[in-house]
Amino acid sequence: MTQMTQRPPFGEDSPARGSQASDRVRHRTVQAAGLEVPILEAGSGPLVVCLHGFPDHAASWAGILDRLAQEGYWAVAPAQRGYWPGGAAPDGSYRVASTGQDVLTLIEALGREQADIVGHDFGAAAAYGAASLDARRVRKLVTMAAPHGRQLMNALVTDGDQQRRSWYMFFFQTALAEAAVAHDDFAFIDRLWREWSPGYELPDAERAALKETLGAPGVLTEVLGYYRQLFTPPADEATQSLQARAFGAITVPSLYLHGADDNCFAVELSDGMDDLFTNGFERIVIPGAGHFPHVEQPKAVTDRIVGFLNS
Repeated sequence: MTQMTQRPPFGEDSPARGSQASDRVRHRTVQAAGLEVPILEAGSGPLVVCLHGFPDHAASWAGILDRLAQEGYWAVAPAQRGYWPGGAAPDGSYRVASTGQDVLTLIEALGREQADIVGHDFGAAAAYGAASLDARRVRKLVTMAAPHGRQLMNALVTDGDQQRRSWYMFFFQTALAEAAVAHDDFAFIDRLWREWSPGYELPDAERAALKETLGAPGVLTEVLGYYRQLFTPPADEATQSLQARAFGAITVPSLYLHGADDNCFAVELSDGMDDLFTNGFERIVIPGAGHFPHVEQPKAVTDRIVGFLNS
């Protein structure tokens, strides 16, 4: 069941609006996982689902959606649970098992049996979760800027440099986080983009659209839930088991991209992750990119994605 939206919840100045390419990107909502999920979409053909991370939103995929559409794909970028008013997790969960299941449910809601999945940051985590929970629904997997496996958690215990990079994760556990992040027109978000992608400046219109997304009623608290549940295991055994499955081996062909200048997650965190991929794995480091390679180097990244999906 689908429903057209009158005003897309991606910001008035969203990069999905205003350019010739973005004029071909459509907005609507799709009923999935108990929510009316806002999506951006372009083209028709085999389905590719593109998943955003933090601090980001679906609109950052607009140019890549258009390119994928030109290549003969139906490209869809949903808002992740929590990222729009009324989009709070129905079960209260922002763990990988839940966001991974969201992807599988969306594929079904779009009327398809299978899709390619492209994910960045927390979107990459959701993509891993989907492929681990039901590999039959995933044809190929592309992830960026967030390695699969326990490398990050291990680094947060053993690596002082990564602990310093990840200071925000610990700060987000506090009651001060909402006020601090929203203060001075979300200057906190500007700081994260500067630190994580040194040398890159997010254009003003895209910055304003992102802040509009995060500043919508109730959204920031829900978004911080992704971090506030990172270090706390689920209470019940069934959910614990599902969460463990979501971190399992990946049995679909996979491509991993990491910015050479990523100052959020060190590129070395992805060393050795190929052990968890049993059906083909390639890792590519993108020069001149930080934590948001799909935004900073869109042509290079999209060329890699299209080449992999078409291979």
